[in-house]
Amino acid sequence: MARILAVDDSPVMRQMVKATLAEAGHEVAQAANGEEALRVAATQSFDMVITDLNMPVMDGLALIRNLRQLPAYKEMPMIALTTEATVDIKRAGREAGATAWVVKPFNPQRLIAAVAELLA
Repeated sequence: MARILAVDDSPVMRQMVKATLAEAGHEVAQAANGEEALRVAATQSFDMVITDLNMPVMDGLALIRNLRQLPAYKEMPMIALTTEATVDIKRAGREAGATAWVVKPFNPQRLIAAVAELLA
């Protein structure tokens, strides 16, 4: 299956995402913020990134913008997994390069379906 980088400042949320995606057969690496995720992304290859937006050090929108500058991440699917759902923040997400939006608390089957659709 796919190698996915899950980025969230909440250890519980990272574990929930990892458990959900691992059950669907995916391999999941984790990072606690955008800066850590950039370091991980520079040393490993992934098929997808799933990131929270509100994180310390570097937020998810800045992470997506930074990843989109890297050749390996230009076209990669990136899901914003966040409590934010306003029109303005979704627009900012699209402008940054987010491919899809999943609202927390997430339905595990919906997340698995979104991942499968984006990887197809």
